[in-house]
Amino acid sequence: MSFPTHRPRRLRRTEALRNLVQETRLTTAGLIYPMFVCPGTNVRQEVTSMPGVAQQSVDKILEECREIESLGIPGIILFGLPESKDATGGSSASPHGVVQRAVEAVRKANLKLVVITDVCLCEYTDHGHCGVIENGEVANDATLAVLANQALSHARAGADVVAPSDMMDGRVGAIRDKLDDHKFENLPILAYAAKYSSAFYGPFREAAQSTPQFGDRRSYQMDPANAREALKEVALDLDEGADMVMVKPALPYLDVVRRVRDTFDVPVGAYNVSGEYAMVKAAVANGWLDERRTVLEIITGIQRAGADIILTYHAKDVARWLAP
Repeated sequence: MSFPTHRPRRLRRTEALRNLVQETRLTTAGLIYPMFVCPGTNVRQEVTSMPGVAQQSVDKILEECREIESLGIPGIILFGLPESKDATGGSSASPHGVVQRAVEAVRKANLKLVVITDVCLCEYTDHGHCGVIENGEVANDATLAVLANQALSHARAGADVVAPSDMMDGRVGAIRDKLDDHKFENLPILAYAAKYSSAFYGPFREAAQSTPQFGDRRSYQMDPANAREALKEVALDLDEGADMVMVKPALPYLDVVRRVRDTFDVPVGAYNVSGEYAMVKAAVANGWLDERRTVLEIITGIQRAGADIILTYHAKDVARWLAP
């Protein structure tokens, strides 16, 4: 019998020993902080369902970006709340849009942040869907050109990475072609390759003002029951020119993160989404959970599952807790 020769508890006896043999080591190196840009000046409107997260004007975004850089967080991802919406989301490609101006502001400030931009239409359409509507349905092919133009406008503003999140078939290829045709062949694409139709997006839709005005997004976002399909989606996006891929949400899909990590030799991201964040904040506010221990356990679990890049609203807190 192995006992008493083998006693795994020997290496758990002290904190120094536990740290020495720790398999997954958290750092800020893979963290990305999501931000919501809105019109105006000196605007900071907290999102009620996401304590600590706010809709902010470009000047306030820049202030927070300086804080983010000082904490050692390497990058941000920007979502835009436009001044006006229409049926096709055409304002998403405006050189004067809030995302484009925020990117330019970060670049002019010489901040050493990786600036990622979300490429999608849900914030920009008056119906709240991620694509153009034809005959009452989201029209896949008609949406691709709009997404490609949006991505190009982000590239021209100075984005380091564009991240299509719409889940239209063929959108990575359309964006790659558009970027290459305009001399942005070196701009990476981070594809939301396996984005599930999830109940965990509720608080985000408040933050981004992107709730669908009719129906839902199950005809284009993935069925939560499917894991093999995620590998097909990732393979297609990589074939079309994606450089990195993402699974969204993170916690209910750690098995998918692991499958993607084991199958593809590319950087893998996972989005610790708004609902996951809001649940922790609500439980902490009620005294049910220890925030630091809970969040660090969550981020450790996502990284352990295979995520190289973690998008999380907890990023600033994690950076402070990990600081020496």
